[in-house]
Amino acid sequence: MQKHFAYFAAAAALLQVTTLCADVTLTGHNATPENITAIAEGEQVKIAPEAMTQVVKAHKVLVQAAAEGQMIYGLTVGVGLNKDRTFVNAKGELTQEVIDASRAFQTGLIRAHSGSVGPDMDIRTARATMAARLNTMLVGGAAVQPQVVEGFVTFLNKGITPCMPNDGSMGEADITIISHVGLAMIGEGNVYYQGKKIPASDALKAVGMKPVQLFGKDALAILSSNAYSAGMAALALNDMAHLVKVNMLTFAVSIQGLNGNVSPFLEDTLNLHPFPSTVKAGGEIRALLKGSSIWDRDDNRRLQDPLSFRDSVFVLGEVQRAYDEARALLNVQLNSSDDNPGVAVGVTPKGTRYQETKSYVVASGTPGAVLPSANFEPLPWVIAFEQLEIAMAHNSMTSALRTTKLGTPDFTGGLERYLGTPKSYHAFGAMEKPPVTLAMENKVLATPVSTEYLPVAGQVEDVATNAPEVVKRLQKQIDNSYMLLGIELIHAAQAIDLRQQKTPDYVIAPATMGLYKALRAKVALLDEDRPLTPDFRAAADVLRAYKY
Repeated sequence: MQKHFAYFAAAAALLQVTTLCADVTLTGHNATPENITAIAEGEQVKIAPEAMTQVVKAHKVLVQAAAEGQMIYGLTVGVGLNKDRTFVNAKGELTQEVIDASRAFQTGLIRAHSGSVGPDMDIRTARATMAARLNTMLVGGAAVQPQVVEGFVTFLNKGITPCMPNDGSMGEADITIISHVGLAMIGEGNVYYQGKKIPASDALKAVGMKPVQLFGKDALAILSSNAYSAGMAALALNDMAHLVKVNMLTFAVSIQGLNGNVSPFLEDTLNLHPFPSTVKAGGEIRALLKGSSIWDRDDNRRLQDPLSFRDSVFVLGEVQRAYDEARALLNVQLNSSDDNPGVAVGVTPKGTRYQETKSYVVASGTPGAVLPSANFEPLPWVIAFEQLEIAMAHNSMTSALRTTKLGTPDFTGGLERYLGTPKSYHAFGAMEKPPVTLAMENKVLATPVSTEYLPVAGQVEDVATNAPEVVKRLQKQIDNSYMLLGIELIHAAQAIDLRQQKTPDYVIAPATMGLYKALRAKVALLDEDRPLTPDFRAAADVLRAYKY
């Protein structure tokens, strides 16, 4: 089974054919960076029956609350500063007049929020956005009509991708961006379909889908979510999961190129100052270095290596710890409701005070509540991502510094300056600049931005996180890091080759031999001076594709 979807950047669109391997069944509680990425890259989507049952129950709770006269944000009253204005009087029977008024209000809400800036996001990111929002809708908190869920599934499975600008969100629900999904569902705006940008109405006709008739709080549920930020975050962490592993492996190759001292990584050494992440990283380093000559006696080996090598056990540990924490908190975002109001199904009041009981109803025998909330606040995982970016900046700086040290005879135990050979004049002499440039960029990208905002919406929305910008910075750091580590790996492999020329019995650990060979299959020893740009790119590709 094949599916066509386009990857495009700026004004260019590239058509790619992807073979689909298996469907992804969403439950509302099982989204991961891996399955969000799978959907983003073309996998088909199914909805677990129990999840759809939850959607139906939640919508009934919402309708019952409206019928009983509850003031519901985004349904009976306006949104933002307009929450003081009644737009749909739903008290009592939901007459056709009330239903029509609700539909008109919801359609207007979608149109009024579909205004953002920047070029269209690429299809992969747009699909991740839809997948992230679809899964959170299945929790029930959005209380959408089932046809809205079905609309998301149709868009994903039929290859209809709404054209969504990639900028314009302050990170307190990506309302002006995700609204374009709703716009396409009602047959307005543009979409990408079969490699072309066409009117949404044409795409709906092509797949036999009727425009969705929004009702209740469908529009608010579609647009008021951090799904754009979360979808990008899932893609970034999926990429990061691989980087964390090759990051550790590259360091293991690098210290063997240096013929460094393993004492800083010994169990007893680290137990003197036992940060859990550091102790764990030390164990992984020792395992990767098992069987290497680095453990053997060498009277020329230095007692103390540069800090960029010695301290890397701490840096590597913090990258892993920060990644784990970011992933755990993003898991909450991907598998819960960030809706306002949020609809809870199967709950009853926890007390008898007015404010504890006013939002609760019973719909078709199912208790529930429509609860005003601030659950659109993504700060916990945004801060975790910024912490990961700081760890990545440290990691980048140590990588760049290790690369420069590998070209310095005082630290390598007498290898030729800049890792040259008798046939080379310059070797890696000028190649300290690219890794330092990448490291400096990653350092700048680690500057926190979650506190940079101004109040909007009549001073009501006076807090923000800039979540999309935070995630974009991490993704850029990740992309830079593959290139940066690739350059380090080239230097490390060169150092190993030169060391083995001097000491033929010097061997590297079996656990690192696979990466060394994978690199050498694409990048040869620098025996004579040559352009290195192709080598750097090839090394980054090796790291991205490397299987453990």
